[in-house]
Amino acid sequence: MKSLARALGLVLLLALPLVASAENSTHTGGYTIHHNALTTDSLPVQVATAYGIQRSKNRALLNVSVIRDAPGGQLGTPVHAQIRAVARNLYGQLRPIEMREVVEGQAIYYIADFPVAHRELLNFEFEIMPEGGRYPLRAHMRQEFYTD
Repeated sequence: MKSLARALGLVLLLALPLVASAENSTHTGGYTIHHNALTTDSLPVQVATAYGIQRSKNRALLNVSVIRDAPGGQLGTPVHAQIRAVARNLYGQLRPIEMREVVEGQAIYYIADFPVAHRELLNFEFEIMPEGGRYPLRAHMRQEFYTD
């Protein structure tokens, strides 16, 4: 299981530069929320199997983490949170996304997988209540999926 955790960690680390370049993070209320999505065919087989994720170019993985900001530019602390996520297509149709928590060592993140179509553009909306938080945080992102 440790090798699977490392493999998923590696996939997530590889995705971080994409997240940074696409500015898929939100700074609000003393927290940084990192969010990204990719098609599941890019996941290693072992990782997809370990987390019950179907590998397919027509399925996407949504990944969200919530980090409590630290003073002085130091690394923040991952926190548990309740996350409500919905995706809205260009027709305005809402699709609730059921997030599940993954804890590996000190890392805490939330994942979900769901079907997508070629060139589907989804607007994701997040409502996040960090553990110990006083009010919910809001974040959003837009992602177009290419499946062909």
